[in-house]
Amino acid sequence: MSLRSKKIIFAIILLGAAGGLFVNFGPPKLMARTETPDFCASCHVMESQYEAWFHTGAHRSIRCVDCHLPHDNIGKYYAWKSIDGMKDVYVFYSGRVPETITLSKHGEETVQANCARCHATVVEKIDQSRNCWECHRWLKHSLAGVRLTNQ
Repeated sequence: MSLRSKKIIFAIILLGAAGGLFVNFGPPKLMARTETPDFCASCHVMESQYEAWFHTGAHRSIRCVDCHLPHDNIGKYYAWKSIDGMKDVYVFYSGRVPETITLSKHGEETVQANCARCHATVVEKIDQSRNCWECHRWLKHSLAGVRLTNQ
């Protein structure tokens, strides 16, 4: 391994450690605050998703991170929280917010795994070859308000 590669690896480790120390010992409850739906909605492009979540059914009692981050292990959870958070910051501040916000392939896999995790007793009894929201269409943020107006 070259000296340059070692320096880059060292810099990444150092930045990661500094970031971890800041999050853990920096502003009080910073990590907890970033896991709230209000924090997710603080980005104005997420307002409609927040409103759809806030006004629909049983899932109002859970947080965005309960569905949208992996829960296999704590390391994977925080790694993807960082990756998704930085991606969201970049997209927002670079002005590259898409007209319609959709799940990435990884996002779909994560949400599907979390549906199966929370609803394990029901999911084990059904065909699991499709994503849950293919049948439960009203769970999609973009369609939640449609359900409210059709009742």
